[in-house]
Amino acid sequence: MQKDYVPYGSDVSPGTYECVDCGHQYSNQAKTSMPPCPQFRKTAHALNGWKILTGQGDAIKDPYPEQPANIKSAEVITPSDRK
Repeated sequence: MQKDYVPYGSDVSPGTYECVDCGHQYSNQAKTSMPPCPQFRKTAHALNGWKILTGQGDAIKDPYPEQPANIKSAEVITPSDRK
């Protein structure tokens, strides 16, 4: 199910987005984190997010910026571990 609104900081797919508070439009190729609206200091922004106009919205692997992604740690191999 695709959401139509993503909060600032969300990992998203390429597309066009519109600020849910002021209507400012923003297009991206791919972001690891959606920025805040550039107008948020000039006018009141209560929802702090982007409406999805085109694209898939939240990235499947990290749909919620406030929850850490399921990232596995790297395995450290020392010279004595090698066979």
